[in-house]
Amino acid sequence: MGKTLDGIKIVDMTTFLAAPTVARVLGEWGADVIKVEPPKGDAERTQGAVFNMHYSDDENLGFDISNLNKRFVTLNLKKEEGLQAFDDLLKDADVFLTNIRTKSLKHLGIDYDHLKKQFPRLIFAQVLGYGEHGPNKDAAGFDATAYMSRGGVLGTTMEAGQSPMNPANGYGDFQVSMCLTAGICAALIKQARTGKGDKITVSLHHAALFMQNVAMVSAQYGNTYPKSRLNVANPFNDCFQTSDERWFVMCVPVFNRDYNKVMKLIGRPDLVDDERYNNIDHINEANLNREFIAILDEQFKKQPLQHWVDLFKENDLPLEACYVPTEIYDDAEALDNDELRKLQYPSGNKRLIPTNPVRFESMGDPELKISRAQGADTVEVLSELGYSQDKINQLVADGAAGTTRHIGDPVK
Repeated sequence: MGKTLDGIKIVDMTTFLAAPTVARVLGEWGADVIKVEPPKGDAERTQGAVFNMHYSDDENLGFDISNLNKRFVTLNLKKEEGLQAFDDLLKDADVFLTNIRTKSLKHLGIDYDHLKKQFPRLIFAQVLGYGEHGPNKDAAGFDATAYMSRGGVLGTTMEAGQSPMNPANGYGDFQVSMCLTAGICAALIKQARTGKGDKITVSLHHAALFMQNVAMVSAQYGNTYPKSRLNVANPFNDCFQTSDERWFVMCVPVFNRDYNKVMKLIGRPDLVDDERYNNIDHINEANLNREFIAILDEQFKKQPLQHWVDLFKENDLPLEACYVPTEIYDDAEALDNDELRKLQYPSGNKRLIPTNPVRFESMGDPELKISRAQGADTVEVLSELGYSQDKINQLVADGAAGTTRHIGDPVK
């Protein structure tokens, strides 16, 4: 079965999560992804410690989440021969993907302005912390700072008067990944039509603003953030706690239509057609939100989570439990749709990992190839460029290239 991006070559010089995940997705769609690492390797190889999980060459999911379906090459671009080998990689590449800051790329002579002269057909794709203009254009930017904090996500989504949420690592990174993946695919169409490359950038900060479109637009009309769940505009779009101390989210957007139905389901038929509460405009105008949400809180606290999930599903009203990862591991929705895949690792363990959410009928479920050690494919890739074994050996001896280096090995 053919793959959507068969024949596309991606040169990946990325670190951490957002940018390398772009290449992971493109690799799942069939692109030949060659990840170029410096002698010290991508720091993400040992980030399992930050994620509170095991990491080793034979089982490294903290690295695989962004680096499945790649080949791994070690080049030292500070050496003339290493930089030449990198240029040779780019000669027939379709895309160069990076999140290295522009000032560092300029120092190596591999920024967009240099590369477009050498390789006019090449697509240059870059993840940035902040935009290309302004005082922060060269500043380091991470998911937690540029996206979650300055991008307004933490300040907007927190419960009013309480501390910000503590989101899973990379929450914004992976959204940025899919944005840049889309941009690259559009640029590939242009490249096929015109033979010309392009420069595509996505910044963490910009992506955060876009993902919060409703908040960013409505705030200028007086829609104030952060909010309290005790005072939301539509009490039927809110979260509630149950008798077994679980939380769920109810999302019934057409309040007036479904008001009587909900009142009967929660055991308050006495409130059916009650003019104090059956019109959402009146609730907001009369500031009855807290009063009405208190009624809902009291009722939902009388039964366990599963009671409400089953009851609302039977009545075709959207309500879902607030799941945690260990519950999703057994969720038929995730397993039946290949949203989670169990991979066999050389360690002997089988581990679950999310698949990317885009599916092509022509491809079926994408193949997932676990990552390999740093430099594991250097010889193979350089050989494909026409380098002799003697030449490769000399590059390695001179420190311009590197072969397999395991986690914990000294840097050569």
